Amino acid sequence: MEFDVAYLNAQWPALMRGLWLTVQVSALSIVLSILVGVLGAAARVLQVPVLGKLVVGYVEFIRNTPLLAQLFFIFYGLPGLGLRLSLFWSGVLCLTVWAGAYQIENVRGGLETVGKGLREAAFSLGLSPWRFFRLVAAPMAIRVGLPSMLNTSISLLKNSSYLQAIGLAELTYVAIDRISMDFRTIEMFAAICVIYLLLVLTLSFFASRLEYRLNAPFRL
Repeated sequence: MEFDVAYLNAQWPALMRGLWLTVQVSALSIVLSILVGVLGAAARVLQVPVLGKLVVGYVEFIRNTPLLAQLFFIFYGLPGLGLRLSLFWSGVLCLTVWAGAYQIENVRGGLETVGKGLREAAFSLGLSPWRFFRLVAAPMAIRVGLPSMLNTSISLLKNSSYLQAIGLAELTYVAIDRISMDFRTIEMFAAICVIYLLLVLTLSFFASRLEYRLNAPFRL
């Protein structure tokens, strides 16, 4: 079977629609997962009663169960509990919950680099634990943990392809749908591999620029 460029060009609009949905669900999930990571890490580091223990349990549960099982529970199980979400929001919730557990550990790892002396100095100046976290610890932790946070975000982007399992018409779903009808496997998988590669490289580029700017005060 020869590579059919004309066929690929004909399917390009459908692939672009799938790409746009992939970008939407991934971008929203990345932002929300980072928010979960910062808040969850704060609960652990500040040793918030009860909440800190719940965060530990959440992280362990998510990291030790398959993403696909979590996705199926959210989409098929939650309606039985009275919570019915659309395909899009089921995907966003699943990716956010999954990546949020890893982002908590990424941010917490960054917080471990904040020296005890800084904490004592902040408290001696009258800062509350929450203000210390928000104004001092969190910015430093995010700067240090940015590479690992980027890795988790890249994994989230690639794992968005799992959402085709519940019928969300993202990039992988479109490719598999076309393969099931036209049997043009090489063209479709080659196309989505290149598109995912470009997405990851773009995300990595912007993250590296952000890391460069955050490290500017510490360069000689």
